[in-house]
Amino acid sequence: MSPKLRIEGLQKRYGRLHVLRGVDLTVPAGAVISVIGPSGSGKSTLLRCVNRLEEADGGDILLDGQSIRELRGPALDLVRRRIGMVFQQFNLFPHRTVLDNVVLAQQVVNRTGRDEAVAAATDLLRQVGLTEKLDEYPGRLSGGQQQRVAIARALAMRPEVMLFDEVTSALDPELVTDVLDVMRELARQGMTMLVVTHEMSFARDVSDEVLFMDGGVVVERGDPATVFTAPAQERTARFLDRILNP
Repeated sequence: MSPKLRIEGLQKRYGRLHVLRGVDLTVPAGAVISVIGPSGSGKSTLLRCVNRLEEADGGDILLDGQSIRELRGPALDLVRRRIGMVFQQFNLFPHRTVLDNVVLAQQVVNRTGRDEAVAAATDLLRQVGLTEKLDEYPGRLSGGQQQRVAIARALAMRPEVMLFDEVTSALDPELVTDVLDVMRELARQGMTMLVVTHEMSFARDVSDEVLFMDGGVVVERGDPATVFTAPAQERTARFLDRILNP
């Protein structure tokens, strides 16, 4: 598989805090790469730098072989449409219906006509299992349902790459499965995905590659079977033992 997204020597500092210390990462087209690790290891910052929500202090980010790190204005807006992102919090408009939350971005950002945007939104909400909730408001939905609306909204931009930042961390345990099922279906459809997650079963069962980060560096990477059953690094083994055998 050819590289869709490549990160080279990415650096990020907040004052004296060195959050990313030369991260290298390749995401092939159609692959699912999961990033695991303890809190504060730089995982979420990595995603925010990839989507240019945070500005890296060094290194490069390449999409289809083209650097996107220095882009500004309309060129940057286009990149953000090509790289969708779903966050821990749902960030839905509470005064808009489920349908309008997915329609609005298409109209404002992509200049899509109302009828076309509604048709696309309806289809996406069907795909995430929310056909019966089109006219509801976010406050009347469960957390898992709201997160699936957020995924549909991101997909409405027709991204080439999807970034997921701990999208189940704010959910009650019984609501996690439906969201992960949507992500599994996206993987089956061939969506290129970079996923920061604490859901070890998803990382193990769905990923093409798993990266373990700690202290702003990639400590270990490999196929899920190897990383989860025979990690090469002691730090990885300690983390997995704590998570899998609480």
